[in-house]
Amino acid sequence: MDPTELRAAFPLLARVAYLNAGTDGPVAGVAVAAAVAELERERDEGRTLPHFERRHELASAQRERYAALLGANADDVALTTSTTDGVATALAGLPLSPGDEILCAEGEHPGLLGPLQAARDLRGVEVRFVPLARLADSIGPRTRVVTCAHVAWRTGELAPVEALASLGDDGPAVLYDGAQAVGAIPVDVDELRCAVYAGSGQKWLCGPDGTGMLYVAPAWRSRIAVTRRGYQSFADAGAGIDGALREEACSYDTPALPAEASAFAVAALELLAGFGWDALFARADELASELTLRLAKRGIAVAQRGDSTLVSWHSADPPAIKARLADAGVVIRDLPGTDLVRASVGAWNNEDDLERLARAVG
Repeated sequence: MDPTELRAAFPLLARVAYLNAGTDGPVAGVAVAAAVAELERERDEGRTLPHFERRHELASAQRERYAALLGANADDVALTTSTTDGVATALAGLPLSPGDEILCAEGEHPGLLGPLQAARDLRGVEVRFVPLARLADSIGPRTRVVTCAHVAWRTGELAPVEALASLGDDGPAVLYDGAQAVGAIPVDVDELRCAVYAGSGQKWLCGPDGTGMLYVAPAWRSRIAVTRRGYQSFADAGAGIDGALREEACSYDTPALPAEASAFAVAALELLAGFGWDALFARADELASELTLRLAKRGIAVAQRGDSTLVSWHSADPPAIKARLADAGVVIRDLPGTDLVRASVGAWNNEDDLERLARAVG
């Protein structure tokens, strides 16, 4: 599959320059067809035992593909409804007590801040914020969790992964928000040496809303309790209230994931895999770098960024810029509470998209 064929798989791209995968990725025709097929099957065949077997089959395929992208084993990955769901699940299960500290990078996404607020307000945990680059050096005697985005949602800066990897399993739990990383840049949880990695299915993986993943390192699984338990959490669902929980990370799964959502997700993942993940990462990085250059040449103040797929720039009126670009057929987003406008560049974009954006901005 070449870039033109990949682009053609997303009908929306025939009309607009879609640069907003950091919010939600574009939707592929094959993904919609896969979801519709599952709904039609449910309509025509009912939802009896074969339906639940089909749900399990699709969920397993989704889990395996997520795990491959994380460089993990499928047994170490749970299916969630979002990055936030994964973060909340992990924090709720960690043995945190009043006075314990969570160290967090400044400027994190509300999807990470929400679970942190809950830990503070409901469990008496203290949350301290420091600059992203100083995370590893700021750990104190009460620090139990260190958390940040793998790729910063506002600017595309990368986390100090080498410094955090050096903490090891005996230090604080390192928890990554991977919402802007999975499907956008290479991820290897073994190299990151993190306790927890939560990611989204609807952004760079072009899956449906309400999908995500949670990696829990084997060394940490006994230390992160399963606080939300249901049918899928039990090794034997018929064993009653004293039944043993499953040892795999699927014990943390969201209680119910529709077959059509899994089918949608798997079809999108297979499409992207057909282009090749390494090629997809390389092309997106190349296009993002090119957009940075084009904006800079027009005198646009581009925010400091890392080797990621996000390109943000400063503006006196971000909502107005977003509206102006929308009128020009370019979809980006403004970032509330900042003076930043953000473009999310994917392998499905092309040079015409970049030039269309640059002309409309400058």
